[in-house]
Amino acid sequence: MPTALYHTFGCKLNFAETSSVARRMADMGIRRAEKGEVPDLIFVNTCSVTELADKKCRQTIRSYNRRYPEASIVVTGCYAQLKSAEVAALPGVALVIGNDRKGEIDSFVARFLDDRRKECSVIPARDIRSFSPSCSRGDRTRYFLKVQDGCDCWCTYCTIPAARGRSRSGTVAQLVEQVRRVADEGGREVVITGVNIGDFGRRQPDAPEGAPRETFLDLIRALDAVEGIDRYRISSIEPDLLTDESIEFCAKSRAFMPHFHIPLQCGSDEVLRLMRRRYDTALFRRKIERIVELMPDAFIGVDLIVGARGETDELFEESVRFVQSLPITRLHIFPYSERPGTRALEIPYVVDPQEKHRRMERMTRLSDEKFETFARRYLGTVRPVLLEHSRPGQPMAGFTDNYLRVKVADAPASLDNCIANVRLDRIVSTEANEVVLGGTLVNNG
Repeated sequence: MPTALYHTFGCKLNFAETSSVARRMADMGIRRAEKGEVPDLIFVNTCSVTELADKKCRQTIRSYNRRYPEASIVVTGCYAQLKSAEVAALPGVALVIGNDRKGEIDSFVARFLDDRRKECSVIPARDIRSFSPSCSRGDRTRYFLKVQDGCDCWCTYCTIPAARGRSRSGTVAQLVEQVRRVADEGGREVVITGVNIGDFGRRQPDAPEGAPRETFLDLIRALDAVEGIDRYRISSIEPDLLTDESIEFCAKSRAFMPHFHIPLQCGSDEVLRLMRRRYDTALFRRKIERIVELMPDAFIGVDLIVGARGETDELFEESVRFVQSLPITRLHIFPYSERPGTRALEIPYVVDPQEKHRRMERMTRLSDEKFETFARRYLGTVRPVLLEHSRPGQPMAGFTDNYLRVKVADAPASLDNCIANVRLDRIVSTEANEVVLGGTLVNNG
């Protein structure tokens, strides 16, 4: 029985797709390699959001080849889609599979195992039309539900439309059926993933002919009605596509958690214009304030790019002031990365690397302050925590409804995958842009 090792870079969507690939391999009789075991196949699901991401993918592939020279490496994901020839030339790579072919990866692997012939199957993103839904469990309690893929926005700094193709999504019926299977397997929490999930329903390749277009609001209403799922989280949604109706529904829903992740990218309207983002800071503020009004305990994560072309010192200071003024929880900060073929390269003002690093550090400090302030608000309170199995010798841990990570020393292993009331007693650590709390079980029968 062949064995396989899996390595995923990038977003939650990639993790969902890797889980689906692993399941397909298991159905073929390919067993996941245990720790210390030499794999026959290595699957690397790549990211290409920055030049650094490309570099890390190359380094990892070369490292696996040095460590396991007899293994065959299968590479998919955005880096494989954008630079397939470069990937195919890396040592040890046997198969390069485009983003649209992940749903057929078992066929490619079966053919390779039969004849050992290397293959590169990548079509241009503009020709991608299909959608392959996936909902799979990773190593943790949560399941990841892929509801949408691709993007039509073409922001000036971004290569995702070239890597993922045009926006397309599954149907509500398809996705509800996948979540029902999760419930049957004992899943309690589902994370909704995609490239641009607020664009859900724009193109639905599998929708019946003549069927009316479905919306993101239609989707979350239907998912909320699935019995057996206690929690949903929305992984990332553009502010201009997060409607007031969706916010209001989440606030009163049965299972959608007070947790949002919303890309801002910059707090300067001039830089947003240069990025060709489809909103301004006034709209962004309205969305954040509406969430806080209806869900005062909501965890709100925000993506931010620093050092973009055109971001002068004055515009960066404007961005800092805007972020400081927002009632948000944490920043996910990325340094701007030059990407060949993007329109951002036409913008004349370039931030030097040292200044970009300084800005990263400043925004990171601001994020840490906001996160710790948010976490301290809940010390002494009791919140529901979905507990997860832990490593031997480590306490059970999990997340509150509003996405605070908690370690619970007195939780027995029998509470794995169970929601328990936990009193948040103390802050355990505040490292690596994350706050971890310590808690105690309360009134759990």
